[in-house]
Amino acid sequence: MDKAGGGPGCDESPSQAKAPRPPLKWLRLSQGRWGPQEKAVAEALADNRPVAVDTAREADRSLTFGERAADAVAQFGGSWTFILLFAAILIGWMGLNVTILARDAFDPYPFILLNLVLSCLAAVQAPIIMMSQKRQDERDRIAAQNDYQVNLKAELEICELREAIHGLREDHRAIVAAMREEIDELRRMREELKATGS
Repeated sequence: MDKAGGGPGCDESPSQAKAPRPPLKWLRLSQGRWGPQEKAVAEALADNRPVAVDTAREADRSLTFGERAADAVAQFGGSWTFILLFAAILIGWMGLNVTILARDAFDPYPFILLNLVLSCLAAVQAPIIMMSQKRQDERDRIAAQNDYQVNLKAELEICELREAIHGLREDHRAIVAAMREEIDELRRMREELKATGS
């Protein structure tokens, strides 16, 4: 994770991390670079609650009727159903005007009316597809923000666990050293008792 974006690091040596610290301390060290995402992670850590959300449901919760219609039109316009249906309409249109209605065709060759219809359809369909693409970009942005928050929270918690394990290891070493001293003292006392008894 990039530290320039406000994320902390776990690169402290064991000598620098003598005791476990709360993960928020890493965020406090870079508080000047806090953004709304880092603040949300800090609040989640302080309250001990998750930051992961269903981004698709969050993005779809505030959709307007126009946005839903744009998504539906873009989804239909990018399907094989639309391609086959549109090809059938084009072939039927041209076949009807060339063969059946050859004398009284409403759009004789070179199908000027058909060209006009296709141009109008493209003019309307293009901005609708762009609206849907814009919505997809917004969904991707929300998902990326949530991924960053989840990763930041996970890194902080991993760093906290790392330092907690290091603290336990140091405590274990101290206990082992004290036990060795006690054993050495007991051995010394036993040798003294043997020497006085003899």
